[in-house]
Amino acid sequence: MDHEADAYRTDLMTITRFVLNEQSKHPESRGDFTILLSHIVLGCKFVCSAVNKAGLAKLIGLAGETNVQGEEQKKLDVLSNEVFVKALISSGRTSILVSEEDEEATIVDKSMRGRYCVVFDPLDGSSNIDCGVSIGTIFGIYAIKDDHEPGLDDVLQSGKNMVAAGYCMYGSSCTLVLSTGEGVNGFTLDPSLGEFILTHPNIKIPKRGKIYSVNEGNAKNWDGPTSKYVEKCKYPTDGSSPKSLRYIGSMVADVHRTLLYGGIFLYPGDKKSPNGKLRVLYEVFPMSFLMEQAGGQSFTGTQRSLNLVPKSIHERSPIFLGSYDDVEDIKALYAAAEKKE
Repeated sequence: MDHEADAYRTDLMTITRFVLNEQSKHPESRGDFTILLSHIVLGCKFVCSAVNKAGLAKLIGLAGETNVQGEEQKKLDVLSNEVFVKALISSGRTSILVSEEDEEATIVDKSMRGRYCVVFDPLDGSSNIDCGVSIGTIFGIYAIKDDHEPGLDDVLQSGKNMVAAGYCMYGSSCTLVLSTGEGVNGFTLDPSLGEFILTHPNIKIPKRGKIYSVNEGNAKNWDGPTSKYVEKCKYPTDGSSPKSLRYIGSMVADVHRTLLYGGIFLYPGDKKSPNGKLRVLYEVFPMSFLMEQAGGQSFTGTQRSLNLVPKSIHERSPIFLGSYDDVEDIKALYAAAEKKE
């Protein structure tokens, strides 16, 4: 790749241009979705800037202290939440918001309402901020079918009804991965332009990968199929090479690597947390949506992840997602265990 020539490319596909191109394929479109996405992108840029300064927080009084004006400084996850809630409401295109940070859903004021619901985790992996590990924002978008008073029923629906999903990872670079139901595309923030540029067009996950990603510290509490699968990754009986273990502990970073390199990410239920730890609406659904759009699959241990219908906004679910053939392997182990019962 000619990096020097690349640095001076003049025909840049920005995320705004990309979304407008997609919009032009749908003549009936009113541009609402494009406006909503541009507000999400703005929120991501703001959080990216705040995350980059987080290491200086103690020096410049940004983290939970009081500044010289006597204003209390906000922790980064609280700040990120406020940024996204305000950006989404001010877009005038949302009716109901569900955030990992807020116990209740936010119903948007009638004068500012639109036809979309957004579910999001404003800063996933925020416990990793102090050690410089990649963290991110995860979001999913539902459309409201008709003109009615928005309520929880509009978001407590199966993940296969999502119209778009994505995440923004704040790491060595700021990367936004997005799907509107027609494949997956990755954009990287060019700090000199302040724009997200298309750098990973039409992402496809390899059919099988060489990496497995799981917190092995929980191994003593796992069920039979998960234990068997991880054992098989380490000690394959078919003569193939063992898989490598990579686990960051930040879902956005682990899923991003899985999406690009292939392999499988597991967060199973166990004796301690029978439903796993990851939340259905704003972690399991968006990541499963992206994974399926990239040619992979996602499984809960009993069914396709996107077929779940949550009963509460912060419900949790086990998840196994990644390369198609790797997920098939773990599905076979769960099917065999069910037969024995």
